[in-house]
Amino acid sequence: MFRKILLVLAIALVIIQFFHPDKNTDESTEAEANDISKVLNVPETVQNILQTSCYDCHSNNTNYPWYAELQPVAWWLNDHIVEGKGELNFNEFSTYSLRRQYHKLEEIIEQVKEGEMPLSSYTIIHKDAKLSTEQKASLHSWASASMDSMKAHYPADSLLRKK
Repeated sequence: MFRKILLVLAIALVIIQFFHPDKNTDESTEAEANDISKVLNVPETVQNILQTSCYDCHSNNTNYPWYAELQPVAWWLNDHIVEGKGELNFNEFSTYSLRRQYHKLEEIIEQVKEGEMPLSSYTIIHKDAKLSTEQKASLHSWASASMDSMKAHYPADSLLRKK
C-alpha cells in the first residue's frame, strides 16, 4: 500500500512539472514610462536597494532562481509575485493616484521599519536582499523626503484620506 501511494505521488510530481505559471517579465518600454523614477527623485543608492531587495516581487521583471522551474515551487513564487505587485509595483507607480502614491511611501517606511519587508522567506536564500540598518535609514529618509516634496507640491486633500 505504501509503495502505491509513493508511486502515485511520484507520478503526480512528474506531471505537475509540465504546468508552469507565466513568468513576470516585461520587455516593453511601457513599464519604464510608468516607473517610480518618473514621478519621484530616486537616488542611485535607493534605486539599487529597491532593485536588490524589492523588485523581484514589486516590479514587472523578476529575476528567477533555478528552482523556479520546479513545481510546486514555481506556483508558490508566482503567488508571492502576484500578491507583491498587487500591493506595490514600482514599474507602475506613476499610474497610481497621488493619494495612493503617498500612502505607498508611508507603507514603505512602515514595512521596512517593522522588518516586514523584504520577506524573511525571501532573504533566507537572497542574502543580499536583507536590509542593513544604513539601507533601512536610506529608504526611510528617501520616502520621508518624497512625502514632504509631495506635500509641498499638492493640496493635502489630494494626498491624505479624509477622516
